[in-house]
Amino acid sequence: MEPDRYSAESLPARQAAADGSLVTVGWISYLLHLVVAVAAVLPGAQVSIAILVVALLIDLVKRGDAEGTWQASHFRWRIRSVIWAAVLYLVTSPLWLFFLIPGWIAWIIISIWFLYRIVLGMVRMNRHQAMETSSVV
Repeated sequence: MEPDRYSAESLPARQAAADGSLVTVGWISYLLHLVVAVAAVLPGAQVSIAILVVALLIDLVKRGDAEGTWQASHFRWRIRSVIWAAVLYLVTSPLWLFFLIPGWIAWIIISIWFLYRIVLGMVRMNRHQAMETSSVV
């Protein structure tokens, strides 16, 4: 007899399936972020901002499914990484207009910081660990 989908016996199986699904979504999002982060650090390796927007939308749509799990911190981590990077890029963009070298340096630092956050998140995701709130921003 097949267990009822609302019975206690099926709860662990459904939880395991949901956990696996969230991990898969998390890895897809991290990989999309990684492509953008690496391209931002390497000169001439620019990719479309659309990839980052797709990754951000995935995180925004699926973060509710992760509430109450260790993956929730990864969704917050990726969303905050994108938002902070966007704000920092916007704030430092006038440097490009007035001073080319300081603008270039600022954007390199922001890009390295973004890459660091994505790699750190991937390492912790691989270990099935939540992100610590005390990490850089």
